[in-house]
Parts: sequence; structure tokens; C-alpha cells
Amino acid sequence: MDYDENLSDEEAEFEEHRDDHDDEITRQECTHKLSMPDYIMEPSVFATLQRYFEAGGLPEQVVDMLSNNYMAMAQTANLLAEWLILAGTDIRTVQELVENHLKDMILKHFDTKKADAIFADGETPGWLQEMIEFPTWRMLFYKLAEEYPDCLMLNFTVKLISDAGYQGEITSVSTACHQLEVFSRVLKTSISSYLNDTDSFLKHNISDLAKMVCHGEHTYLYSQILLYTLSQESKGGAKIKRLSQELQIHAKERGLDVTAVTCSLIGGSKHARACQATAAMLSKSSINPADVTILYTAYSSPDPPPVEMIRNPCLLNLFIDGLFTPGLKINPEHKEKYLHILAYATTISETYKRGVRKSVNKDDLSSTRKFLKKAQEICSENTGGQELIADIPTLFECLQLVNYPLYCNISCI
Repeated sequence: MDYDENLSDEEAEFEEHRDDHDDEITRQECTHKLSMPDYIMEPSVFATLQRYFEAGGLPEQVVDMLSNNYMAMAQTANLLAEWLILAGTDIRTVQELVENHLKDMILKHFDTKKADAIFADGETPGWLQEMIEFPTWRMLFYKLAEEYPDCLMLNFTVKLISDAGYQGEITSVSTACHQLEVFSRVLKTSISSYLNDTDSFLKHNISDLAKMVCHGEHTYLYSQILLYTLSQESKGGAKIKRLSQELQIHAKERGLDVTAVTCSLIGGSKHARACQATAAMLSKSSINPADVTILYTAYSSPDPPPVEMIRNPCLLNLFIDGLFTPGLKINPEHKEKYLHILAYATTISETYKRGVRKSVNKDDLSSTRKFLKKAQEICSENTGGQELIADIPTLFECLQLVNYPLYCNISCI
């Protein structure tokens, strides 16, 4: 019994010693924080004071630490701002001056570890919710998120901004591409803006949307599947198809090979050879007689592939360049095939019911092919501007009778 009692006393003494040691460490940590300049202005000051007192800290020391290290930097800045206003400076100018300087200081001294530590207690600080209500600070968060994409605090803040309804501003923020919920909201907002004002969107916003969509294979695939589904709708489907094609063009300009995605969405599994030929030309950005022959054979058959397979802006531009670029010679054996594919892509209309093709309208195919051939002969025979003047009426008549989008492309050559 005596041995057990002595052991219990030693354990109690050890526990007491360990508690004292832990309290000492806590007091040192709190003392370090309380001794920082202007720490009394920090939102975490009350939590630090509570920890300090629970660890046996003395109130007198707290008063000394907080008062001796109070520099009043924020109050001094406010005082200087008031003096500038009293001196006649516009209040908005003063506000911009203070905000810009503060932004520069944050950008210069931003620490991701300290930023992530803000959420150590599991709660969102109230001041963060207030900051995202102002455009100035939202722009700052976007800039920081671009520079520090792995910062958890910034990623969370971008989501907060999206939750608050400002997803229209996030198209240029790559951080949004890593969060499906945020990405979906931004994409939805962009599509809505595009449908409401197509011309303005294509002029001012398409680049930002393309940057976000082309951020990675997963974002591009997700976006194109969504657009393909929407393009099947009778209302607005044609506009959505245009947006999908614009994104294809931007992806191509960025050096991305999105041919596999494009071909898979067309649903060319039933016509594998034609799909492979199309994919080969799109991947290489050039046309060759072998692939053209495969397409010609497929689109001359009784059961041709879907016209959407060749109704691709990038592919059409390749055929237009091949036929109408001055000085470019085409083998006569293959020219008819070029003309047939180009005419087919621009004139054929198909009728579908529940995903099954019911009819193919080829009424304008022969006439379009004839006019394209005439226009191509005029362009290939006359190389100088003066020589073309006499043929302008005929050329204009040919182009006028050809499908309008194709007419625009040829006219730009």
C-alpha cells in the first residue's frame, strides 16, 4: 500500500509539473503575440488574452505589452486622410489613395501560411465577409489567387465571392477552374450573358471565357459536353453551337489539340473512317487527298455521316484555303471532291426525331457545287486585281447564291 501511495504522489507531481510546463509555453506564445506592434488592433486579441489569463498570465503585464507596443498606424493613416480632406482633396481620391497603398502592401507582404491560419478555429472571419462586398478588395483577391493558386484561404474566398453572386467577375481567375461548383456557376453566368447579348459578349468577353474553359482538358471537356447538350434545344440551340465553335477556335489558337473531344461529341462511331479522316486533318491543320477521298466517299454514300462532322469552322477554313488561296494548285482529280465536301457542309439540312435522322435535304447541293466551281476557276485563273474586275459581277453572283457563312469566309481571302 505504501508503495502504491508513493507512486500516486509521484504521478500527481509529474502531472502538475507538466501542466506548469504547458502553461509556460502558452504564456510565451501569447507574450510573443501581445508584444507585436499594434496587436491590440488584431481581431484575435481577445482569444489571445483569454489563453494568456487561463495559463496564469498577469493583467499588469498585458497592459504594459499592449500599451508599449501600440503604434497607432491605422489611426495615424485615418488622421492623415482627414487632414487631406480638410485641405480640399476629394474624399474619393483620398479613399483610392489609401486603398491602393494598402493593396500594394498586401501584395508585397502576403504570406500564404498566415493566411491559411486564419481558418484555424474553423470559422469564417466577419471581416472577410465584409471585404468581398467591395469591388476593390474582390479584385485584390482575384490577383492574389492568380499568384498563389495553392492558398486554401484564397480558394475559399473565391468560393465565397461566387456564393455571394459575383461569379461574373471570376472568368479570368484560374483558381475557379479547380472548384467544380465555382466553375459551373461562372460558366452558367457566361452562357447567360452570351445569350442575352451575343455580339457584345463575343467582342469583349469571349477571350476570358476561353481562357477559363481551356485551362485544362477536364474544364474543356466539361464545358463542351454542357454546350453540346444545350445546343440540342430548339430555343437558342444555334447560338450555343456558335459559342461551342468559338471555343474550339480559341483552343486551336492556344495550341491545344481538342480534336478527340470534337469528334466524340459529333457521335461518329458509326462512321469511324470518316471520323478518323476528319480528326487527322484537324490535328495536322492541313488537308490531304487520302483523307479527302475518304470523306468524299462517305458523303456520297446513301447513308452519309452526320453533316455536323464536317460543319466545323476549322475544317471549313482548311477547305476554303485549299480551294481559293491564290497560286495554290489543286490536282484536278481531287478538286471535285473538295467542292463536293464544301458544298455538302454548307447546304445540307437534316431532320432528326428523338436522336434519329429521318431525312437529308440535298436540294441545293448541285447548284452550290456548280457556283463554287465557277468561283474557284475565276480565282485560280486571275491572279491580279485588274484582271478580276471584269469577272466581279459573275463572282459576286456565285458567292451570293452560296450559303452566307461560306460567302463571308471566301470574301476574306
